[in-house]
Amino acid sequence: MSENTSENTSGTTSATTRATSAGAAGFNPGRVLVTGGGSGLGAAIVQGVIAAGGTPVVLDRDISRVTGVKAFEVDVSDREAVEQAVREAAETMDGLDAVVTAAGIDRCGALDTVPADQWEKVIGVNLMGTASTARAALPYLKETHGRVVTIASTLGIKAVGDATAYCASKFGVMGFSQALAAETAGQIGVTTIIPGGMKTRFFDDRDEQYKPQDDSRLNDPERVAEAILFALSQPKSCEIREMVIAHAEEGSWP
Repeated sequence: MSENTSENTSGTTSATTRATSAGAAGFNPGRVLVTGGGSGLGAAIVQGVIAAGGTPVVLDRDISRVTGVKAFEVDVSDREAVEQAVREAAETMDGLDAVVTAAGIDRCGALDTVPADQWEKVIGVNLMGTASTARAALPYLKETHGRVVTIASTLGIKAVGDATAYCASKFGVMGFSQALAAETAGQIGVTTIIPGGMKTRFFDDRDEQYKPQDDSRLNDPERVAEAILFALSQPKSCEIREMVIAHAEEGSWP
C-alpha cells in the first residue's frame, strides 16, 4: 500500500446511501479536508461527506483514484508540504468546517527487525502527520468553530507485539487529541475515532504472517465513516470526544 493512503479501503456505495441518516436530520458537514482520502476509510469519508451535501477536499500521497473532488498530492509526514496544501485547500474552499486525519501506514515486525527509517516513517505519517494537519488547519477551524476528527486505533489503547511503531503512533494520537481538546475547548471540536480492524487493502503489503487469516471479524470502513459523520453532526455545544467502533467480535479490544 502506498504511503499516506487512508488506513483502509473498501466499497463506498452503502456509505453513500446511508450517510445522510448518519447524523442529524438536514445536517450538512460543509467543507471537510480528509487526509488519506484517496482510498479506504478516507475514501469512504469523502463519499459520506458528498452524500450529506458537503464539499470534501483530499490530501494524499496517491490521488490517482480521486475523481470529482479537489485533491492535493502530499506526503503528510512532510510538515512544510502539509502546511502549504492545507492553506491552498482552505483558500480554494474559502475556509474549512472540519478536518479528518485518516492517513496512516504500518510496518510490522519486531523492533530490531524493522529498519529504523521505516519505523520512523510510521510515526511521521500517523502521528506527526496528524499534528501537522491539525496545526495548519487551526486558524480556519477557529473561524468556523469547526472540528478535528483524528483517527486512532484499538491498538492505541491496547498494545501488541511486532507493532511498536504503529502502537506508539496511535497511543500518541490518543494523547495528542486529548490535549488538543483540552487546549481548544470552546474554540473548536475534537473527536477521536478508535476503529478496530477493517476489511480493506491496509494489510496487502504485509508479510503473510501479519495478514488477517479470517476477514469475517473485520469491520466495514463505511460504518466508521458513518460514525465520523455522526460526530460532525453534533451541535456546537456538544462534543463526542472519543468513540470506539469495531466489529462485534473484534480481537484487539478490550
